[in-house]
Amino acid sequence: ARQCFRALKLIKGDCLTSLHIARCTSTASVPRITTHYTIHPRDKDKRWEGVNMERFAEEADVVIVGAGPAGLSAAIRLKQLAAKHSKEIRVCLVEKASQIGAHTLSGACLEPRSLEELFPDWKERGAPLNTPVTEDKFGILTKKYRIPVPILPGLPMVNHGNYIVRLGHFVSWLGEQAEALGVEVYPGYAAAEVLFHEDGSVKGIATNDVGIQKDGAPKTTFERGLELHAKVTVFAEGCHGHLAKQLYKKYNLREKCQPQSYGIGLKELWTIDEKKWKPGRVEHTVGWPLDRHTYGGSFLYHLNESEPLVALGFVVGLDYQNPYLNPFREFQRWKHHPSVQPTLEGGTRIAYGARALNEGGFQSIPKLTFPGGLLIGCSPGLMNVPKIKGTHTAMKSGILASEAIFSQLINENLQSKTIGLDVQEYEENLKKSWVWKELYGVRNIRPSCHSILGVYGGMIYTGIFYWILRGKEPWTLKHPG
Repeated sequence: ARQCFRALKLIKGDCLTSLHIARCTSTASVPRITTHYTIHPRDKDKRWEGVNMERFAEEADVVIVGAGPAGLSAAIRLKQLAAKHSKEIRVCLVEKASQIGAHTLSGACLEPRSLEELFPDWKERGAPLNTPVTEDKFGILTKKYRIPVPILPGLPMVNHGNYIVRLGHFVSWLGEQAEALGVEVYPGYAAAEVLFHEDGSVKGIATNDVGIQKDGAPKTTFERGLELHAKVTVFAEGCHGHLAKQLYKKYNLREKCQPQSYGIGLKELWTIDEKKWKPGRVEHTVGWPLDRHTYGGSFLYHLNESEPLVALGFVVGLDYQNPYLNPFREFQRWKHHPSVQPTLEGGTRIAYGARALNEGGFQSIPKLTFPGGLLIGCSPGLMNVPKIKGTHTAMKSGILASEAIFSQLINENLQSKTIGLDVQEYEENLKKSWVWKELYGVRNIRPSCHSILGVYGGMIYTGIFYWILRGKEPWTLKHPG
């Protein structure tokens, strides 16, 4: 046994030596991988010597990052106000998707409140809201059964008056309205960097460079990104945007709020058998396949389009305790539930995707303004979590931001402490609006799901405290982390 043990030690030593030599040899022959210029600065990289690094700069009054419902609503409102007051305002909007709406997942239940404020004549304009909600269903799933739960008037899940939409189509339509009003829309340009004035205020953004090899070296087709400077830069990046994260740090915007919590929403679009198609039906479930300590649930929307379409999805809170849980696999299991499978049998999945969701709600909203810029929409996290709706609140935040910005742009007596305008009126106006009241009213529902009863404790809390007190309880629960 001793002889065998010594022999194994010798073999192991020889193998490690050989491996070390092989690694040294391979390191010498393979070029170093440069992941990003923030890790390996270009001024210290010989491959970038002699490359022209000058950027072309454009000046605008307002630059908006992100052409989602919030960003487009802000752009539209600015142009509407400019036309009403006979003012010339240059509004530039950059969007990373190749075309407006291309990165917006289909399948949403839209509350039209903000749309009616933006375009009272939206029906005459041909907005793609083709499916009014006709039926609302909610249930708790066990492994084999579905327990129906009545949806009482006044509860967050009531969808009377809402519309089932293909959100990508709706955003595309908003883009058309923005361009018709004179907004300069630049799809295919991702905002890669925040630019700052010497006084610390936001100067604008720079779009991404193009023509870079995988190892970080410049191609012969290399071109610098474009700089867009503005008096105010509006950040409407959506959930967990990379520029917003930089701004949180620089201006300490999260100092007085709780940490944000997140969920993932998995979505699919299916064509199904016409006999199983119920246009206008909205179905939500909680329970199986998730345990009571995992926040999440499903939706199934029947669209009234030119073909029998359903949008379905599964949301899982990313604070789940089981490290082996796979949200997509749970989604797959849910599709095989006896109450769901019959709808999909014989159908075809035609599109799919996933989206991050802010679930912190009222407690996790950061400071929204800073010198030279502000945050709107899902970027700061204005989603109403129990409703699973954030489009209407995002659009309203964009409208309010534009009204505050416009009043400063036309104020001839304005004395700004910084070169970039600090539009603090936006946050003040948001706190006076129905958005703040709505988010405050449901502030305790998500945290209440962390009791011993889990998600069912949250349902009981909603049924007792929210339904009776409408969010006026004198306490505010905290997220556990």
